Amino acid sequence: MSELLDLVGIFVFALTGALMGVRKRLDVVGMLVLAEITALGGGVLRDLVLNVPPTAFQSLGYILTPVLATVIVFFWHPHVTKVLPAIMVLDAAGLGLFCAVGTEKALTYGLSPLHACVLGVMTAVGGGILRDILAGEIPTLLYDRQLYAVPAMVGAALRAVLFEVHLQGWVTTLAAATVAFLLRIAAMRRGWRAPLAKGVRPQD
Repeated sequence: MSELLDLVGIFVFALTGALMGVRKRLDVVGMLVLAEITALGGGVLRDLVLNVPPTAFQSLGYILTPVLATVIVFFWHPHVTKVLPAIMVLDAAGLGLFCAVGTEKALTYGLSPLHACVLGVMTAVGGGILRDILAGEIPTLLYDRQLYAVPAMVGAALRAVLFEVHLQGWVTTLAAATVAFLLRIAAMRRGWRAPLAKGVRPQD
């Protein structure tokens, strides 16, 4: 079940990476690179920090799922763009799932709650950062429009707290993921933004 949820999250993140490739007028190879990086980058970075073999390289499904997403976007990107609001909802679900799972994995490898939260957030947003850098964009994490990183931080922190009070298992991971998901959706619906420095006006 956990691997299936992982693959769903990977597929959605890969769609956003491939769509970035379309917007940047990249060829199919460039689209595939962005799709793979977006979907797998955060998890690979986490596993490298933990000094364990990256999960992405232990199953063909993790590598082939972004390929499928790239093929879909390559042939039908106008249709994919039309359902972008639904994709963003799924993206929020993937964000919540990855931050919770990443935090849990870091905790099981003995990291402190704070360090585990950092790795949980890295799992959720690391691929998007790499995607933006490769595409020549300022990483959205640096200005966090519509609270993207903040929900991941909240979900990771909640998972760490539950772990510290000895509440473990997929139910607690799902609970933390759900909180991050709902916060992300609320930010999208209500237009919430992280505060800027005093006296600085937001750009349109």
